[in-house]
Amino acid sequence: MVRISNIKIKADYDEEELFDYICKKFNINKNSVGKKRIVKKSIDARNKKDIFYNYAVEIECSNEEKIKGAVKIKESPEQNINVKRKSNVSPVIVGAGPAGLFAALTFVQNGIKPIVIEQGKCVQDRKKDVDEFLKTGKLDVLSNVQFGEGGAGTFSDGKLTSGIHDPLCKKVLQEFYNFGAPEQILNLNKPHIGTDNLIKIIENMRNYIIEHGGTFLFNEKVVDFEIQDSKICAVVCESGKRFATDSVILAIGHSARTTFEKLYEKGVHMEKKNFSVGVRIEHKQEMINKSQYGDETKLKLPPAEYKLAYHGEDRSCYTFCMCPGGTVIASSSEENTIVTNGMSKFARDGENANSAVLVNIMADDFQGNSPLEGMYFQKDLEEKAFYLGGANYKAPIQRYEDFKANRKSTYIGSVKPTYMPGVTLSNLNEILPDFVSKTLVEGIEHFDKLISGFANPDSILTGVETRSSSPVQITRDENKESNVKGVYPCGEGAGYAGGIMSAAVDGIKCAIAILEKKQL
Repeated sequence: MVRISNIKIKADYDEEELFDYICKKFNINKNSVGKKRIVKKSIDARNKKDIFYNYAVEIECSNEEKIKGAVKIKESPEQNINVKRKSNVSPVIVGAGPAGLFAALTFVQNGIKPIVIEQGKCVQDRKKDVDEFLKTGKLDVLSNVQFGEGGAGTFSDGKLTSGIHDPLCKKVLQEFYNFGAPEQILNLNKPHIGTDNLIKIIENMRNYIIEHGGTFLFNEKVVDFEIQDSKICAVVCESGKRFATDSVILAIGHSARTTFEKLYEKGVHMEKKNFSVGVRIEHKQEMINKSQYGDETKLKLPPAEYKLAYHGEDRSCYTFCMCPGGTVIASSSEENTIVTNGMSKFARDGENANSAVLVNIMADDFQGNSPLEGMYFQKDLEEKAFYLGGANYKAPIQRYEDFKANRKSTYIGSVKPTYMPGVTLSNLNEILPDFVSKTLVEGIEHFDKLISGFANPDSILTGVETRSSSPVQITRDENKESNVKGVYPCGEGAGYAGGIMSAAVDGIKCAIAILEKKQL
């Protein structure tokens, strides 16, 4: 096969029409075409008067060497895992988010039967609890947007983008497709699954793991780790269940605060880590579309996205987890706290666009020596937001014009908030650190130069966004083990990932480290 890149297309072709066009353009005999596939599709909207799709395809045909610009390709061999594990105890995975699920999948694909322990519920029951919270404000602290099968990414946009550029990313995409994700994730430049698809995909993945020998325990919270001679020998659940093991993958997520405290108490090394806090900002999706695409193209383009950054004298500010056509979702996991996140369905057909606008927090911002100082900072901010919102799980919101002027909002303008179970007009400056408020204004004003209307007076800010990443890093060596042998810090909670894709890749790598470890 050969790859042909940078194919400029100015029409909404289906796959058959696309390859018909390519055959004509590159003088390829259509009858000689064997295998063919789209490997990349992106939108080039730099010139609003000349927006087009940019394709890369791979095609098998006669006279491949004569196709202008074509490059001969070789299929990448699958990673060969040298399984050395011969233990008579099962590896234990704590947490069933993307890191935990892909670790479990890697184990069963290599003949090892893991035990997955998740303090929350299976994804179907978890969705019922999330829906109940959004409707009534009744919070289940063990089953919510943060905790439960699928992890925090289940109730998000389901983005599968990452900056890690690891060969395993291709495997993650293929596995998601195998378990029911739309085929387009295999070739889109910015693939996403959507929360509605993720729920079924996670169920399919779990069923496959069980069918191949894995075990899932839901509603089981790990509360202790038995360590002897600096080696893990068992994990203990709140129910009293004890699981003897020599290998534990800590895929605990960035919100597992009581687990962080227990690990610190048990002498597992961890460090403070930089993270970010801020707000969710909402605009009309129509405005984002017009700013990004203009109003001349006839192409049927998807809801527009953006990713923006501002570097000030003292702090940086950036957008994160942008959700086209999405909603701002209540993401609390502890009583008397407000936490926000963004969520989109696969269609991304909501009226508003939203994204986090975040300001960086440095590890040395905290005076204390505990590596958990950032975690306590997050929680304090979330509690302040809870009381500012009325102490009833309604989120404090503010029009951007009022936020900039440091005054409480008294009305909602053209942009209607999407946060449920409700909102309270507030002044977010009352709870945010001054340097955060100052940098948010600087950043939003800068972003308005890039996306006209970003600083719209009626843009809605919802507080607070604190869980974009873990505030700690559980240290590990080149074999991915912590100072306690047999304990493998993994994924976003341990400080080694930043989204579904990178967490899944890290889960695979930690599982491989256990599979390839020579038994003593």
